[in-house]
Amino acid sequence: MFDNHVTAIDALSTKYNQITQEIKKVIIGQDEIVKDLLISVFSRGHCLLVGVPGLAKTLLVSTLSDVLDLNFSRIQFTPDLMPSDITGSEILDERKEFRFIKGPVFANIVLADEINRTPPKTQAALLEAMQEKNVTIAGKNHKLEPPFFVLATQNPIEQEGTYPLPEAQLDRFMFMVVLDYPTLKDELEIVRATTSDTQQTVNKIIGAKEILFFQDLVRKVPVTNNVLEYAVTLVNKTRKNGTNAPQIVKDYIEWGAGPRASQNLIIGAKCNAALQGKYSPDIEDVQAVAINVLRHRLVKNYKAEAEGISIDSIVKKLF
Repeated sequence: MFDNHVTAIDALSTKYNQITQEIKKVIIGQDEIVKDLLISVFSRGHCLLVGVPGLAKTLLVSTLSDVLDLNFSRIQFTPDLMPSDITGSEILDERKEFRFIKGPVFANIVLADEINRTPPKTQAALLEAMQEKNVTIAGKNHKLEPPFFVLATQNPIEQEGTYPLPEAQLDRFMFMVVLDYPTLKDELEIVRATTSDTQQTVNKIIGAKEILFFQDLVRKVPVTNNVLEYAVTLVNKTRKNGTNAPQIVKDYIEWGAGPRASQNLIIGAKCNAALQGKYSPDIEDVQAVAINVLRHRLVKNYKAEAEGISIDSIVKKLF
């Protein structure tokens, strides 16, 4: 598609800037969140978005799918949701033959709204599709069409009647991104834009074929040994029994991150660099994605809970 690695990286950076400009027409003041979502997309990862209701999480994802010219589906997770409601099921048609009806998971971008409101059996159906990129129904494999990206949301406030994702399942998500309230300036702009009769439309910037090309490109971005060692050492520091564990980890962390965190740090750093037009990541690129990669992979102990120590603050001190 492009003559060499350098021009391909430049093209990705240009597309990234065009995508963000289009999304800004609809989404105001969430530049970092948009960047994190695009890093997940181009890294072939999945993202868990945590934020209170009313912060336009659904609008953000649907706008992203429009700009990326991808199929989008939304699944509202509820306590009575069944696995077949996600994956699809076989039905007996008028010719008395079994026919597979695809569920909403068969899309390029899947929004799993309030994923912690459904029982583990239904959560597992989605997480299997995320990991294996296919769905098995009645012994038959049905491939999910690439690119395939799951954005799951959680409400951090209301925990009654929820089924929190176990650590092993949280590990399937490349990023956990925390969506905060907008600033006063941004909120003024949001209210001004959404209470008038004008509607913004976005242009389609990039399609599935180009996204798959750029996903392959990100994997090919070279990384130096010192950056690789920095990322792996950073993850090793999160394990209280590790040789590099600092005192803050020994005091407050029960379980550290596994090897998948190291992999995601490097892939995320490569993508973060490429989106900025850099041809190789440095330590700052690792640090730029580290909190999103690590915050859902570390388990605090009772002492950290009692003293109100956050995972984010611990990760920052590891830098």
